[in-house]
Amino acid sequence: MPADAIGTDTVGLVYALGAYLSWGLVVPVHFRLLSGFSPSHILAVRILWSCLFAVALVLLWRNRVRTPFPLRPRHALLFVSAGLIGVNWLLYLQAVNSGHLLDASLGYYINPLVSVALGAVVLRERLRPLQRVAVGIAAAGVAIAVVLAGTLPLVALELAMSFALYGLVRKVVGVDPAVGFLAETLILTPAAFVWVLLSPEPALPPDPRDFALLALTGVTTALPLIWFAAAADRLRLATLGLMQYIAPTCLLALSVLAYGEHVAPHAIPMFGLIWLALALYAFDLLRAGRAARAHGVPGETAAPNPGAMRV
Repeated sequence: MPADAIGTDTVGLVYALGAYLSWGLVVPVHFRLLSGFSPSHILAVRILWSCLFAVALVLLWRNRVRTPFPLRPRHALLFVSAGLIGVNWLLYLQAVNSGHLLDASLGYYINPLVSVALGAVVLRERLRPLQRVAVGIAAAGVAIAVVLAGTLPLVALELAMSFALYGLVRKVVGVDPAVGFLAETLILTPAAFVWVLLSPEPALPPDPRDFALLALTGVTTALPLIWFAAAADRLRLATLGLMQYIAPTCLLALSVLAYGEHVAPHAIPMFGLIWLALALYAFDLLRAGRAARAHGVPGETAAPNPGAMRV
């Protein structure tokens, strides 16, 4: 495997791990500490702080970011990605602040399956036989959980669909991670600003703790999303999607061990089958990587993008 392809794989995996561990551990704890505010108010304030943080990042890294100029028709899709991530943020906040971390966890377990399907249908990404078996096992685990529960988990499905579509759009747009995030927050800022003006809840609370927690939403929102976009720029959508099982697993552990939620019996087979699928998929990736290095063939990666920002 060429050195640049290996480097692209490694950097992409580091970015993906940073994003998923942040979403699974740091972000839910952060937003749980803000439970005194309504989810819609937190969403509006985090958009404003995220926009300020993104502006600071782009100015700080102005010599390293890739400018989107000249603008192309595909850049208009940033309006779509902005809407999708706004919806996803609100759904997630509602789940976390209402004590339904397990529902959020299920949504992000389903999301990789949607990402794999979108990668195959829209981007024509091909899965090797063992990868198809792994995806099928994971899908069966989710299906069994749904059948045993007897209900369709709407919040979980909405979370899964909105974020999988967001990942697809960002991969198609192909803009610098920080610039793309800045564009999305700028698009959402007018609505967020109007909401904050009309909201009875304070955007700048007098309590220093609340003020600091609200201000930090810009950091905990921006960095994982920029890392995710950087990973999407370097990895196949299928690989990126299946790695996302890290985040819901962290959410699951957090909800049970820290917040006292209980895992329903119907969810236990799902988790077992999903982890079996992950083990098979990881084994296939390692085997394919060794074979590619032995034959000098590019491995599991997106096209290298040497101009991508290094966060």
